Amino acid sequence: MSASGGTKAIVAALGANLAIAVAKFVAAAFSGSASMLAEGVHSVADSGNQALLLLGGKQAKKEANEEHPFGYGRERYIYGFLVSIVLFTVGGVFALYEGYEKIVHPHEIEHWYWPVGVLVFAVVAEGFSFRTAIRESNEIRGKQSWTQFVRRAKAPELPVVLLEDFGALVGLVLALGGVGLALLTGDGVWDGVGTMCIGALLVVIALVLAAETKSLLLGESAAPAERDRIRAALVDGETVTRVIHMRTLHLGPEELLVAAKVAVQHDDTAAQVARAIDAAEHRVREAVPIARVIYLEPDVYRAEQDPEPEQDPEPEPAAEPADASGRGPGA
Repeated sequence: MSASGGTKAIVAALGANLAIAVAKFVAAAFSGSASMLAEGVHSVADSGNQALLLLGGKQAKKEANEEHPFGYGRERYIYGFLVSIVLFTVGGVFALYEGYEKIVHPHEIEHWYWPVGVLVFAVVAEGFSFRTAIRESNEIRGKQSWTQFVRRAKAPELPVVLLEDFGALVGLVLALGGVGLALLTGDGVWDGVGTMCIGALLVVIALVLAAETKSLLLGESAAPAERDRIRAALVDGETVTRVIHMRTLHLGPEELLVAAKVAVQHDDTAAQVARAIDAAEHRVREAVPIARVIYLEPDVYRAEQDPEPEQDPEPEPAAEPADASGRGPGA
């Protein structure tokens, strides 16, 4: 994901959520709707989340130093994880609490045109933000489904914005349903039910985000297609004859560490091996530009060495049984 694309989606979401939050709080004050209050807090939480993502992107650009020799790329994962916590606590738990209070102590919604008007405005604004996030995501999503994109994306910003905007749109529909039923029946309990549904939705989205960003924080390898390109680039068939084993690790969304043991010819000189390693590094960086940190260890391949764990060895065909004379068929 390009930095500009991610930033554009975040800024669009931030602007929409700030405007929506103000409108929702005004509507909640005039109407007394718990759904509107919960939605207002939801928009404030979303605005804070976008600010956290922007801060994480800025922090990740700091130069590597002696204390952090691999740089600060994972700052983006940390702030992405913080977003999931904020969404869970400030958004989801608060909405569940407000919904419960409204169900236990219901009261009629006043000045119904305030919440309805604001919710319609919010749907339009969130739709604009969601459209921007979809357009930016489509530039890098390729042939992946949306579920695969959210699960496999190494940059957390776009998946976070996508899920937040999707949750906001569904939440707005739930809020409209709760307010509408409360107005039609004259029973404020329905407003509380809608608020509870919004809270449950936010909790689910927060848990999904937490699980995905936790995986990134622990350290994920390169995508399968990237690993294949790296493995192919390492081998030149002359000096570097095969990859004995290889490990990859994302130091950040756009920075990859590659560590591999490669087989070289047993009679090559040290100078030949050094030139081959330099050439292999150059080929890898051309094949996968984000492979910025590369460590290669030359070795002489031996048949008894374990195969690379990322590739299962091909099973050998079973030997045919010998006849009574001890000779195999056709001997």
